Amino acid sequence: MESKYFGRLFWTMKNDYNRNIVTLDQPGKQTGNCAKKASKKTERSEKALSTQQKDKCQKVMEEVVVLIVGAGPAGLATAACVSQFSIPYVIVERENCSASLWRNRTYDRLKLHLAREFCELPHMPYPADTPTYIPKNTFIKYVDDYIECFAIHPRYLTVVESSTYDFNGKYWSIMAHDMAKCKIVNYRAKFLVVASGENSVENIPVIPGLENFPGVAIHSSCYKSGIDYSGRNVLVIGSGNSGMEIAYDLASHGANTSIIIRSPIHVMTKELIRLGMTLVHYLPLKMIDGLLLMMANAVFGDLSRHGITRPEKGPFVLKSETGRSAVIDVGTIGLIKKDKIKVHGRITKIKGKTIEFEGGKEASFDAIVFATGYKSTTNSWLKICKCRMMRTCLIATACPRRNSLIIGKGQMGSTLPG
Repeated sequence: MESKYFGRLFWTMKNDYNRNIVTLDQPGKQTGNCAKKASKKTERSEKALSTQQKDKCQKVMEEVVVLIVGAGPAGLATAACVSQFSIPYVIVERENCSASLWRNRTYDRLKLHLAREFCELPHMPYPADTPTYIPKNTFIKYVDDYIECFAIHPRYLTVVESSTYDFNGKYWSIMAHDMAKCKIVNYRAKFLVVASGENSVENIPVIPGLENFPGVAIHSSCYKSGIDYSGRNVLVIGSGNSGMEIAYDLASHGANTSIIIRSPIHVMTKELIRLGMTLVHYLPLKMIDGLLLMMANAVFGDLSRHGITRPEKGPFVLKSETGRSAVIDVGTIGLIKKDKIKVHGRITKIKGKTIEFEGGKEASFDAIVFATGYKSTTNSWLKICKCRMMRTCLIATACPRRNSLIIGKGQMGSTLPG
């Protein structure tokens, strides 16, 4: 099921509309302990209304051809694509802005890890003077320009609470709260596109003694800069791209930085990943992996003596099979080699400010940063699609490929060219 299938699907959307199957009515200082209060923080704009408040809300029904849930890059790209076919759609977003993850939950020094040619949204290239590796604020401006270019009007502060498929009527019934207007809207949609992403709720692991840790414990979504941590002992939990870059940022600002690396990881430079992304159109993934690993060996040497081991499968095969990305080094490895960033194994328990690691080693810390990823909330309102519903329920995510959008069904994905 490649892009040809989804081309046909979009034409099905258009033809169904033309046959009138459905009609459209148109941080400063980080002193808070957000790890311990993660459940409160994640309420944000989707905070549930009380039963009494719901009863006061106006209840309306609206028929739509396509309902897009989520106004991040994937949802906006989907809106742009369906608009090219003149297919009417509605896009809803639970936050009060588009691309909220980029605007509100990223650290200051963040840049796109992939070169710009792999990060364009469909139908709109970057300006010619855009740098190869795009800073966060430049990408946000690009998103704003994209919204203006395609006249996309997300309905913000609208939280989807449930969705069911009516097999008799052949439509999706999606209940959503428009909290800005105090409305409960029952959308009846021919097609449902889920573009709400997997980064909805902060994932904080359960660690014995964490609840009694007296220092600052935050999720990486709360982290902005290491400037407030100079001279303090900080532990970063998580060795993905965010964890490794936050560790580098902390050390660069004078923090006594440690990082937990529990699992094998691939470490690459951004230039090696760019090369691999280019070669993927011409060579098998295993061949690309062999080339990249040989070059990574020349750049980084043997990292096992520093507590960093590699997975058995190569970086591109691993990404293809599991979704796990290679770590793109921003300077962290050099600081680890110089012992300016210390590497630890798994935590066994926390006793006050003292953290005990596997093997009995202990160290004292003033702060913990959890770079442990996110959980999706989609399963709380979207039930697993049955086979007859698959043609009308799509999962969309921004694709790191020129002018492309990934639209997946279940665990499978296909590419929709721009």
